[in-house]
Formats: sequence, C-alpha cells, structure tokens
Amino acid sequence: MELSIIEETPKKLVFELKGAGHTICNVLKEKLWANKHVKVSTYNIAHPLVGTPKVIVETDGETKPRKAVSEAAEALKKDVADIKQELKKFRW
Repeated sequence: MELSIIEETPKKLVFELKGAGHTICNVLKEKLWANKHVKVSTYNIAHPLVGTPKVIVETDGETKPRKAVSEAAEALKKDVADIKQELKKFRW
C-alpha cells in the first residue's frame, strides 16, 4: 500500500491510498470518526475497478489531521491483533 499526500493544511489532509479498497478505507473512516476533534472523515473511489481511494480528513484544529490518521491506524492495528488472538482459539 502506498500513501501519497495530495493536500495538507493545519486542519485538512487529503491523501491517496494506492492498493487499498473499500474494506480498509471504511474501517479507517470509522476509526477517525471516533476522534472528537475530527469534523470530516470520508473517502472516494472514482472508479470501482481502477480508481485509487482518496481519503479526506478535517479536524477542528485541536489535533493535526496527520496525528488523527496515525492514531486511527494504531487503533486498527490493535483491533487486528485482538482479532488474531481470538482466532487462535479455534482450530482451523
């Protein structure tokens, strides 16, 4: 997965996530919404087969958008680790 920043201001971050799809973008969006300083968290994929997801994050200025994205990614990492631990309980 490759991240390319398109626009960055103190309150707004727009970036592309090459190699990502709806699955990762949806969970990232939801994790961002959990941050009380995030005012906009969305993404768009212009074409379902060949489009690159464009993620838009805006904050109230109390937290920088990069920090909000980083915290959301860390929360996702923890969730995945928790799921992995739960799955280890089962024999496949």
